[in-house]
Amino acid sequence: MRLAVSALLLLAVGLIAASCQSLSKDECVAADWRVIGEQDGSEGRDPQQRFGNHAKACERAGVVPDQTTWNEGYQRGLLKFCTPLRGLSYGQAGSTYNNVCPPHLEAGFLSGYRLGNEEARKKSDIRDLENRIRSAERSIDDLEEKISKGKVDEDDAERQIRRYRGDIRDWNRDIGRAEADLGEIQRRIEYFANDPANAAVPYGG
Repeated sequence: MRLAVSALLLLAVGLIAASCQSLSKDECVAADWRVIGEQDGSEGRDPQQRFGNHAKACERAGVVPDQTTWNEGYQRGLLKFCTPLRGLSYGQAGSTYNNVCPPHLEAGFLSGYRLGNEEARKKSDIRDLENRIRSAERSIDDLEEKISKGKVDEDDAERQIRRYRGDIRDWNRDIGRAEADLGEIQRRIEYFANDPANAAVPYGG
């Protein structure tokens, strides 16, 4: 049993280590660091962390990454990443912005990112409320089954059920408000997507 557990732990450690490797040995040997840098920049990767991962991965292959060439590609990649529409999609995905955009591009990127992130947070709020409702409904079903089998005090169980049903009503009202907010956010997103250069997205009316 201990051997099996140890083997599983070693496998888990190996998988974690493999997931942290940004490049394989063959990729390190054949690397075009400008192309790799451009790819990393176009994905909005944290430059220090990403290049550090490359250096660590390629150390095993005896390859030292060309940081200057990689950075040239990275800066070019940022031109693809740091746009208002890319910011919008990045925010909608709930991704974390690593503060990588140069000052002359960051305002446009952030105008989209904040709007997309607002939508992502609102959707997350709705999912959380829906999960609470499902959990409460399961609890009600469980209590009703226990009442029918005489396994609980009926009065206490009925009080819990009423409390759950009151919570469900409140959460449904919260969902209604959140969905109305989400509709407004999505209207602003549509406006923004049609005119991404215009950072002043209108609210209401």
